[in-house]
Amino acid sequence: MPKLVIVNRAGEEATVDAASGLSVMEAIRENGFDEMLALCGGCCSCATCHVHVAPEWIGKLEPMSEDENDLLDSSDHRDETSRLGCQVHLTDALDGLKVTIAAED
Repeated sequence: MPKLVIVNRAGEEATVDAASGLSVMEAIRENGFDEMLALCGGCCSCATCHVHVAPEWIGKLEPMSEDENDLLDSSDHRDETSRLGCQVHLTDALDGLKVTIAAED
């Protein structure tokens, strides 16, 4: 079971266990982080699960889809570490992945 390191908007860090196959968005919501809105429920259609991935992890993630890229373009807080949490699925290879919940648009 991979561990996910989550930094909330206040800068507080927590490490949680998450089942392989869950998306980062699902793992964050299941662990009580209410600031993760995820309005579309993981359908890659709203960008309210925007996270910043720790730079050392970016190259280990699956490539970003065109739809994800387009949605992130709508965020004022996008940077080179931005991903949608619903599009990053946890695996044993991502044990220790660190993400920061992006500021709300």
